[in-house]
Amino acid sequence: MTGTGGTPGGALLVVGDVVTDVVARHRGPLAPGTDTAASVRRLPGGAGANVACWAAHTGCGDVRLLGRVGTDASAWHARELAACGVRPLLVVDAAAPTGTVICLVDTADAAERTFLTDSGASLRIGPDDWSDTLLDGVGRLHLSGYLVFSEPSRALVSVALSAARARGVPVSLDPASAGFLTALGVDRFLGLVEGVDVLLPSRDEACLLTGLPDPADAAAKLSRHVPLVIVKQGAEGALVARSGAVSARVAAVPASPRDSTGAGDAFTGAFLAALLTGAEARDAAAAGCRAGARAVERVGGRPPRAACRRPADG
Repeated sequence: MTGTGGTPGGALLVVGDVVTDVVARHRGPLAPGTDTAASVRRLPGGAGANVACWAAHTGCGDVRLLGRVGTDASAWHARELAACGVRPLLVVDAAAPTGTVICLVDTADAAERTFLTDSGASLRIGPDDWSDTLLDGVGRLHLSGYLVFSEPSRALVSVALSAARARGVPVSLDPASAGFLTALGVDRFLGLVEGVDVLLPSRDEACLLTGLPDPADAAAKLSRHVPLVIVKQGAEGALVARSGAVSARVAAVPASPRDSTGAGDAFTGAFLAALLTGAEARDAAAAGCRAGARAVERVGGRPPRAACRRPADG
């Protein structure tokens, strides 16, 4: 697929993780064996959910999210998604709690973050939670890369890709985690995402997937396997690659970082929203950079609630 197909101007369907983030912002190294002062907040998160919220925030009129949550926080997450203009399609898991991520953010180190992840119900989503009718009216399907890191959700990825291919719906994917990619294996990952038309790795993920130290070389190599590759480089902007070559370098937008949690998700959401409105890849990447800059100036992975809106009916 090359970005054609689907419903012109249709909805964005995101399939991915919905988790509860516990964000602990501290200054300087953690103090082993004793206390480290921190500001701690409980916030809605999850890469898939964040992407959906930023896509709605930046102009996509119909955004839907398929995810799996526990009974402990299902109503809260549904309300938070709806408040940001996302139509929540949440499967409630009675056997597992909602996933939780502890986000340790060092405010003395460019707001860089470290994640401690308990995926909980989020990666128990599987083929039984899928219906081809989910693609009705959809212009693009986006898959969170976290889905390839568990057996049930890997099976869902296969089913969803096949269904999208049959309908001509283009599919994008964000690899999500260099750490989990290492554990899964590069060759296995690339095999699992065959058929994706847009890949949105971070710089570290692109280099890991290719074995190349230079992100531009990595982007070019990946674009021989996936039609369009967008490498997210944070403060260094983004790279756009097609057909084995980098076609554009997009500058970052200056920002004063408070928390880098969800910055890549913000980029992806804004990028996809722009694509769905007919933007070229370079312009969509510029929109992604703008959203990423706004995201790092906020605590947590979601856009401002004051600008959020109700989801489309239906």
